[in-house]
Amino acid sequence: MTIARIIEDRDPSDIISCDVSTPVSEAVAMLSGKRIGALPVMNGGQVAGIVSERDIIYCLADRGQDALDLTVGDLMTAPAITVEPGTRIDDALALMTKRRFRHFPVIDRGRIVAFISIGDLVKHKVAEIENEAAALRDYIKM
Repeated sequence: MTIARIIEDRDPSDIISCDVSTPVSEAVAMLSGKRIGALPVMNGGQVAGIVSERDIIYCLADRGQDALDLTVGDLMTAPAITVEPGTRIDDALALMTKRRFRHFPVIDRGRIVAFISIGDLVKHKVAEIENEAAALRDYIKM
């Protein structure tokens, strides 16, 4: 199964993102208000990086309250590691595990079409395993 399957019902206009010039304090409010862990950071319509809760926490630990006056462009993780809709879910999970991050922008023809989390991938893997188990149970009953 590929990323395309996960995002097939998603509308790119629903992606919550911020600009490189967004103040960190505003990004904190967005993350908290939407109860999400990361945002794609845009610059001129292109993904410039990702700002996550971790990025903000590390910056706060280093700079204190002054971190809130920075822009997300000052502390984001860049460049963003991205995937394409045709990327296999197993490959995306392996990359997230190896590189120790939890969010991917999905890029198609140079444009962001989705922003997915490790939770999205795990949810689909669990569903796949449950379907396989059900098929095996049905086979055994025959």
